[in-house]
Amino acid sequence: MKVILRTDIEKLGRAGDVKDVKDGFGRNFLLPRKLALQATPAALKQWEKGKDKRAKALSSKQGELKELAGKINGVSLSFSRPAGAEGKLFGSVGKSDILKSLKSCGFTVDKETVVLDQSIKQVGEHEVEVRLMPEVSAKVKVTVVARE
Repeated sequence: MKVILRTDIEKLGRAGDVKDVKDGFGRNFLLPRKLALQATPAALKQWEKGKDKRAKALSSKQGELKELAGKINGVSLSFSRPAGAEGKLFGSVGKSDILKSLKSCGFTVDKETVVLDQSIKQVGEHEVEVRLMPEVSAKVKVTVVARE
């Protein structure tokens, strides 16, 4: 099944790409969630008409996000959590904690933008990536200290 992607989908493609996907993936996931359109000749023609407008919007959005990434790069977050003798936390520092701290610093980002494979469960300094777009990302320094 050929589809036109309406949004960027990780590991599949960028908005505007025409991709060949399996029928079930397209019919059961992409189309109901309005992430893609079925690539009919009429849809392709309509999509081509709006190509310049979308490119301009993308470049302006990318410029704004690069500016935001520059501001986020200098941010250092600190968390105090109860920890054991070896420095292992009794709790953890997760995406939601990082988002709340970023929000208190004045940065509003989506939960999906914070790239954290596992929650932080060790005392020390960690670096967390905030991926605003596939080509625009920032690094946040996260410091976790033991609380007694």
